Amino acid sequence: MIRILLCSTALAVAAPALAQSTTAAPAQEPASAAQPAAPAAPQGATPAAPANSVAAIVDSEFPAYDANSDGQLDQPEFSRWMTALKDQEMKATGKALPAEQVTAWASGAFTSADADKNKSVSKPELVTYLSGGAG
Repeated sequence: MIRILLCSTALAVAAPALAQSTTAAPAQEPASAAQPAAPAAPQGATPAAPANSVAAIVDSEFPAYDANSDGQLDQPEFSRWMTALKDQEMKATGKALPAEQVTAWASGAFTSADADKNKSVSKPELVTYLSGGAG
């Protein structure tokens, strides 16, 4: 579990798509499902790492979230991973979001990451999404 959280934190640091914060000031509206904001990197973190670092983390972590081992993440599997990333971000920043906002954000992220719209996210789609190439 610690390894997953550490790698998930590293993924949040490595991925520009995860570099924006979903925690909004009270006057701002939450991100829409079509354009989800992504978790912020921990304070003092490097803004982005090369895509090959994202790919290495995805390769390492993908099996932990691909519960049925089919090589694809369906929406619940993908959402579990994105929720873990958001939880890690909230712990690191001390901020919180209501569960329904985290769920809505993860759903929108799935829609953005599923580039071929086949209702699942492959490793290449996930790497592209997390590298800032989708959305």
